[in-house]
Amino acid sequence: MPNFSEGRRGDVIDAIASAAGKARVLDTDPDPDHNRVVLSLAGSRARVIDALLDSIGAAVERIDLRAHSGVHPRVGAADVVPIVPLGSASLDSARDIAHETGKRVWAELKVPVYFYGHGEGRTLADIRAGRVTPDLGGPDLHPTAGAVCVGARRTLVAFNVILFDTDLVAARALARSIRESAAGLRGVQALAFELPGERVQLSMNLFRIDETSPSDVIAELARRGVALGAEQVVGLCPAVVATPAADGRILEGRLAGAAAAAAAAQCRERGGEEHAALAARLTRESDDLARLPADQDAILGGAERAAALVRVLQAAQVLDDELDAMLQVAARGLRNAIEPATAAIYRARIDALDARLA
Repeated sequence: MPNFSEGRRGDVIDAIASAAGKARVLDTDPDPDHNRVVLSLAGSRARVIDALLDSIGAAVERIDLRAHSGVHPRVGAADVVPIVPLGSASLDSARDIAHETGKRVWAELKVPVYFYGHGEGRTLADIRAGRVTPDLGGPDLHPTAGAVCVGARRTLVAFNVILFDTDLVAARALARSIRESAAGLRGVQALAFELPGERVQLSMNLFRIDETSPSDVIAELARRGVALGAEQVVGLCPAVVATPAADGRILEGRLAGAAAAAAAAQCRERGGEEHAALAARLTRESDDLARLPADQDAILGGAERAAALVRVLQAAQVLDDELDAMLQVAARGLRNAIEPATAAIYRARIDALDARLA
């Protein structure tokens, strides 16, 4: 999920996203206030590394940090590149990918690299505070592109909320009070920003979503009497913790949608009336899954559709290991998001889905 320091110039954002086309691009989420864009990519090891190198190269060519402004802290044009394991992949394998990516960034692009996260003994906060030097290159940073921070981590949710009737001083105090590092909410990092239009934003990373979800944060803020405005999910959100703010931004829905889109492209390449008809159907399915809302009925339906796609693509002889893995991760993630009350209502459907996934 690489984060690039550009959220305003559409042509630059499009060029970076297009350069990542060797992997499955699940989402492009620009934020003009933060002047930052988050890409969500999925795929096999080789696809992901090549896509990251190409997109980082596009960013290095087009982003000059000397002319950059935005409320979000940054150290590079391609600022942060977290590698997140999905399905049966491990954090150790994600760290291996991070190291291979970082070595190629320095060797091919000559941009210094910091490693952070799993197995590294340093955090992004250490890097941004200048407490460490680059692992590759340096000590001087690239004159226009700065440095790249690459590391392995588990899935997190980047979650922002607008605060009403709260000035920046009070918002910063609130952010400090809810951080895990200050004995606040477990698995929460938080900053406060003043946005254009006299808006104050509480910006959070929820990095242990099994302990603190967006709903938990909202409940705690409400308990404290904080007046809340619009909620925002940055990038994608796992279905198991999705709130209405994640409508159309559910990770598993985008994975299933990307798999359907890739299969549709293969069907079109094969040609013939049957494959053409299937390609049209898969394209519609891809669009629907990508827009999956965060309600229980839709999530159950999405799980069933992702599981069914495995057999459809297998019958059409367009199912490869990568697409199979994406659909399995999607179906199982959506299934795990079904609440007990929903499962009780749809017992027969749940039993059929579980049998298929087994």
